[in-house]
Amino acid sequence: MKIAVFTGASSGMGREFVKQICAEERFDEVWVIARRLDRLEELKNEIDQPLRCISLDLLKRESYDEYKALLEQHKPEVQVLVNASGFGRFAAFADIPLDDQLDMIDLNDKALVAITHITLPYLVRGSRVYQVDSLSSFQPVPYIGVYGATKAFVLSFTRAINAELRHTGIKMMAVCPGWVKTEFFDHAVTDESVITYYNKFFTSEEVVKRARYDMKRGKDVSVCGFSIRAQVLLTKLLPHRLVMKIWLKQQGKK
Repeated sequence: MKIAVFTGASSGMGREFVKQICAEERFDEVWVIARRLDRLEELKNEIDQPLRCISLDLLKRESYDEYKALLEQHKPEVQVLVNASGFGRFAAFADIPLDDQLDMIDLNDKALVAITHITLPYLVRGSRVYQVDSLSSFQPVPYIGVYGATKAFVLSFTRAINAELRHTGIKMMAVCPGWVKTEFFDHAVTDESVITYYNKFFTSEEVVKRARYDMKRGKDVSVCGFSIRAQVLLTKLLPHRLVMKIWLKQQGKK
């Protein structure tokens, strides 16, 4: 049985990955994973393929066992894996509750590593893994400190494992968009006075389309938009102390 697996499929980037990939490829089943089962069920009206809706809370360790048991039961060939589960909180570090900080680490990093590790034995030559990351992975970002650090982990992890898999025919890529207007963004920004400068917004459609294009080109990192790619280049050339200073000035912080 050939399948595609999408976490975070109930909204935002995860949902868009489901729609775009399933519009061009056929699978025996499409596994969509998220907490909100009702939102997953809605995809049945949008996807003309057999859909398995799996309600899992990836903040809970037992959810990994449930996912592993499903794979062991069906022994599928996973042709596509998209890890899109995650969330952020944008505020001063001292103002974000500790539980939120730790949950960010658990969902953005631990869950991504777990799903990737559990799925790996079922990937085959030609399989593709999209790890939804962020532009903030390339530099330290004050007021998005813990979120940015979790995404820096995803970038480093993804590129390293992709290199390990280079002889297997399995491709893994970090998808690193800038600002994307999704439900994620609505939940992340709880204080409008903290982050006030947004240079450019992209749609999830644009980001996913670029990611799929970059995957076909064999890239291990995808960044949507020429201006954003230029920004990434500057973060590599300039000292991070200066990059952070520029960011703080843009946000009106002294």
